[in-house]
Amino acid sequence: MNKLFPSAAAALRGVVKDGQLLAVGGFGLCGIPEALIDALRASGVKDLTVISNNAGVDGFGLGKLLDTRQIRKMISSYVGENKEFERQYLAGELELEFTPQGTLAERLRAGGAGIPAFFTKTGVGTIVAEGKELREFDGETYVMERALVPEVALVKAHVADKSGNLQFRLTARNFNPAAAMAGKICIVEVEHLVETGALVPDQIHLPGIYVHRIVVNAHPEKRIEKRTLSESAK
Repeated sequence: MNKLFPSAAAALRGVVKDGQLLAVGGFGLCGIPEALIDALRASGVKDLTVISNNAGVDGFGLGKLLDTRQIRKMISSYVGENKEFERQYLAGELELEFTPQGTLAERLRAGGAGIPAFFTKTGVGTIVAEGKELREFDGETYVMERALVPEVALVKAHVADKSGNLQFRLTARNFNPAAAMAGKICIVEVEHLVETGALVPDQIHLPGIYVHRIVVNAHPEKRIEKRTLSESAK
């Protein structure tokens, strides 16, 4: 089975559509699938619900899809780094399902593992728990969280072989493996493509069984979200 596609647009063709639930890997701008996000914007699909820790920054990453109003709802942990995200939410123009960061990771992991729901103490007594089932275990109250199973997952890896086995680079791994495992269809953007068998099995972070389509973006911008310099470096 040939998983390699010639461009990000080709990799999305026939897969993405209006009203879908998508998961997009990355943390801020670290480990985001830049080319796939640009192709998603160019596709014109709309009314999307997007699972992502946050939504990039203004004008970059998922922030581009907020600018074009292609996202109807975000399932996220953090709003503050993206002013347009914050503005749309506070103005009632964008739905937001706040999810604590660890809970978000576990909801994706559970979706990939076939676990429909789980209980956690995180969020009990806050707006996070509103409308959700509460249950007591050993004298402590827990809230039930449903797993997330996106129709499409867009992820970023450093290296893939032609069978879709992946290696991630350092902290750019973040939410990408969980998003990939949870998605019914997983499209991965990579910087390097090697032949099947070239990766040492013990160094494969995600097996190719989870990956359906691959696109190579050898030179992503990798924009720095926020540069902080010490006094001595100025």
